[in-house]
Amino acid sequence: MASGFFAILDDITTLMDDVAVTAKIAAKKTAGILGDDLAVNAEKSTGFVSSRELPVLWAITKGSLLNKLIIVPVALLLNAFFPVAIKAALVLGGFYLAYEGVEKIIEYFFHHSNAAGEVETEGQEDDLNAEKAKVKSAVTTDFILSIEIVIIALGTVLEESVVIQTVTVSVVAILATIGVYGIVALIVRMDDAGFKLIKRSGDKGFVSTVGHLMVKSLPVIIRILAVVGTFALILVSGGIFVHNIEYIHHLFPNIAAIFTEFAAGLIAGLIVVALVTIFKKVISIFK
Repeated sequence: MASGFFAILDDITTLMDDVAVTAKIAAKKTAGILGDDLAVNAEKSTGFVSSRELPVLWAITKGSLLNKLIIVPVALLLNAFFPVAIKAALVLGGFYLAYEGVEKIIEYFFHHSNAAGEVETEGQEDDLNAEKAKVKSAVTTDFILSIEIVIIALGTVLEESVVIQTVTVSVVAILATIGVYGIVALIVRMDDAGFKLIKRSGDKGFVSTVGHLMVKSLPVIIRILAVVGTFALILVSGGIFVHNIEYIHHLFPNIAAIFTEFAAGLIAGLIVVALVTIFKKVISIFK
């Protein structure tokens, strides 16, 4: 009886050692997409009043966890029985990310002059509905990014047993959510932390200087993240196309991957934006 118990403990220890190794490899493979995920979600999690920042971020985090709770088992099942569906899902998600990124660029360059009018309209809207809409958009984008994170992590353990695949992908998915949204939470609360430092120091000395720096830095960081997040959407989508569509993958072998991926994402985004614009105009005609 005792020997059987210790044998089980030994098996569990061996499994955990194997998972630790595979999870480390998977985490390295997903590091790039996690950086893009951070930039995108930091940009989407800002723009709220201070009292609503953490509740909104928590709502997005719960949505992200739910996304991964759905994606992980579905990805494992599809990988076992219908692997081509994973590639199809990635490509479709790539078009959505490309559309989001290109739409933001077009909005900035061609509708930037209407910003004041947009703010006035938004002020008349119900704040709760606007908040829910932004949370929904963030969770939808997170869903696409989570698919790629899970697929990349799964790709590193395809030769392992089903148990190791399941545990490794689950660990990476959980760590990705905690890591990304934990850092985002620190970013969005930077100004509050700065104000507290200023208050405690009596607005004097080095601590006060640090506090003022944190307060002044937040708007700059948010603007940088908005730009980085937009380009990250296009790069991630282009990377999906390049790595999953054979023709594009071999189209320009002598050009640096980052340029090929950005061009692929930009072109795909422009196509989707054009199709969506045409569709909206056609719908408006028949209304």
